[in-house]
Amino acid sequence: MGVQMQYNKHDYWKGKTISPITINDKMSVTQLVDEIFDGMGYNAKRLAEACHLFKSMIDENSTVCLTLAGAMTPVGMGGGIIKMIEKGFIDWIVTTGANTYHDMHFAYKLPVHQGDQCADDNELAEYDVVRIYDVYIDMQKTLIAQDKIIQALTSKAAEKNKFPEKFSTALYYKVLGEGVLETANNPEKSFIACASKNKVPVFVPSFADSSVGMCTSYLPILANGTSVSTDLDPADFIDPSPTMDVLESAAIVHDSMIHDISRGVLEVGGGVPKNFLQQTGPMISQIIGMDCPGENYVVQVTVDRPDTGGLSGATINEGKSWGKIPKAGEGNVVPYLDATVGIPIIFAYALENCKPRKPRKLGDKLPEMTRELIKAARINAQ
Repeated sequence: MGVQMQYNKHDYWKGKTISPITINDKMSVTQLVDEIFDGMGYNAKRLAEACHLFKSMIDENSTVCLTLAGAMTPVGMGGGIIKMIEKGFIDWIVTTGANTYHDMHFAYKLPVHQGDQCADDNELAEYDVVRIYDVYIDMQKTLIAQDKIIQALTSKAAEKNKFPEKFSTALYYKVLGEGVLETANNPEKSFIACASKNKVPVFVPSFADSSVGMCTSYLPILANGTSVSTDLDPADFIDPSPTMDVLESAAIVHDSMIHDISRGVLEVGGGVPKNFLQQTGPMISQIIGMDCPGENYVVQVTVDRPDTGGLSGATINEGKSWGKIPKAGEGNVVPYLDATVGIPIIFAYALENCKPRKPRKLGDKLPEMTRELIKAARINAQ
């Protein structure tokens, strides 16, 4: 009897009955997700849940952040990000420097081609072919050319005093995006340019760990010509501040809290971008000492395993103990999928099922939001 009562305590059979899938030759993405994936198990079911949760973020007018790890733009992911920005589905972005660097190749028509992941890398190096798995990039025509463009755009912006004494990576990429809009042959193919145009802040917390960081670090070396002097003038440095990144990102979360707006995040992979976004909650609660429940909705598409310590900033549910989410097991889903497969489906599902949103233009509001956070923190410290 006791066993029967325990059995009846839970409705184990409330889930859909699983049947062999039925596929037809005219299925839309929505039908594929809702009629096929959602009726299955494993990561097909998780992907359907991710599509539905991303839709909920948009429909509830949550402040939505996209985090982008690794190098997604060399395979063309930037086009989907551009569409999400234009529809108002993404309000701010945290990414690696690699994604911003390779993103700009397409705006300037610099060669990026499909290649062979089994190629002889010694031979590729002889012919100045740089390989990212099965993507080929030309060392001279693409990378060196891109470096010169970044240095030129950054130097020109510095000459126009567009960089204050202290500034965040969000400001740097706003300015760089403006340069791409002004000078590129196809600026519409750059998500950096699109973000700048639509006032979507782009944070790169690992700025030094990228070719963009290498390019800006080189500028002060030749700032005074070709003198053999080894002295560098600090005034010549283009040096985004990690402190400003932390404060501005936390300010976005704080602003949503005081205006009672829910928060959502779509995490592509893990890495620094994932953890940087998820530390905004602990920054407000653990460091500043104000109540902050963290992100209300989280979707992470990843192939990283948690048991090796490589899932970058903890599993989503584990994040509850850090104050990164309000409640473990609710409002989050992790499809363990290759992001190049899962993310385009999530994007396409949103396009078919969500109405465009009015852009929040957080980039224009960052200074004021940051001042409000600082004011609240100082009042809380009294």
